[in-house]
Amino acid sequence: MVTALLTIVSLALVFGAVLRVGPATALPAAPTWLLEAIPHVNAVISATAIGTIVWGIRAVKGGDIRRHQRLMSATFALFVTFLVLYLYRVSLLGPSDFGGPAAIETFVYLPILAIHILLAIVCIPLVYYVLLLAYSYSVAELPNTAHPRVGKVAAGMWLVSFALGIVVYTMLYWLF
Repeated sequence: MVTALLTIVSLALVFGAVLRVGPATALPAAPTWLLEAIPHVNAVISATAIGTIVWGIRAVKGGDIRRHQRLMSATFALFVTFLVLYLYRVSLLGPSDFGGPAAIETFVYLPILAIHILLAIVCIPLVYYVLLLAYSYSVAELPNTAHPRVGKVAAGMWLVSFALGIVVYTMLYWLF
């Protein structure tokens, strides 16, 4: 129930920002340089999150549960920071337009973007569920829950989504 509620609220915020539903005037204004910096900062956040996920997986495989907890908590904090920055920028400016050739947009950019978005959407409830399990059960009880199984799926999807986000960023801000 909590996972569903958190997922619905998160997706409503994302789709509301992307579709520009709600008063953007209610948000504090930011200087242009800050709004222009957000995609670059978010790319760094995404790359850092990829590192914390990989290190978190290695930690749990090596039996270092405490380190795994810290790294996955850090990943979630990075994700929240990314999302807040992204939603703020999109609420004020709308989604970024692709500036490259139409053929590249149709056959490369849009499919990559679609997979990135789909994985991000599917990943949200999985991440919430895994985190809620992690904070609801003791470390000794967690192996007997869905946490290890769902965590593997969530981590894999999260990695691919963050990586594809960097590809989208590169295409929008560096290649075209």
